[in-house]
Amino acid sequence: MKHSEACERNKGPILDVLKDVLKDHRRVLEIGSGTAQHAVHFGNNLTHLIWQTSDLQENIPDIAGRVELEGTDNVIAPVELDVTQQIWPVLEVDAVYTANTLHIMPWACVPDFFAGTGRILSSRGLLCVYGPFKYNGNFTSESNAEFDEWLKSRNSQSGIRDFEDVNMLALDQGLKLINDYSMPANNQLIVWGR
Repeated sequence: MKHSEACERNKGPILDVLKDVLKDHRRVLEIGSGTAQHAVHFGNNLTHLIWQTSDLQENIPDIAGRVELEGTDNVIAPVELDVTQQIWPVLEVDAVYTANTLHIMPWACVPDFFAGTGRILSSRGLLCVYGPFKYNGNFTSESNAEFDEWLKSRNSQSGIRDFEDVNMLALDQGLKLINDYSMPANNQLIVWGR
């Protein structure tokens, strides 16, 4: 089973924010559940939520294994989800959460991510995105600039996204910025809502 040290380090600070942000919500879709460490940790600590995991097909077995071994009843086995699909396997949720995905997926997929999220979010829905961002074209740290170079060396279409660009995509889906939380290790947790 895959394991991420970064997930172990950041799950506590993210949970501290989500406890407040998601207190009045019930059904969350996590896009790009990866190792499922976040899903299990958040599900175990936010027991009022139904936490639906999802990812690309190649990651489903590892996610399913961790959910089965470590998850509680409110953490749901993963569904296959490719953000470029017109129809997603989940019809409606009142929150979408994703961590460290927007800078990994090619830029052409990022508008698809926001469009799909816009289609499935309920009338009081929230979108919570964790990861590194640039502001006005500037990196928030030298380590993020180096990370961006490394990402682009692996895939020229990947890279740390400009907040202004993703905020426009959110606005196009009827989502407005609610909060932009500074997180450890030069990351952000950005929350948009209907």
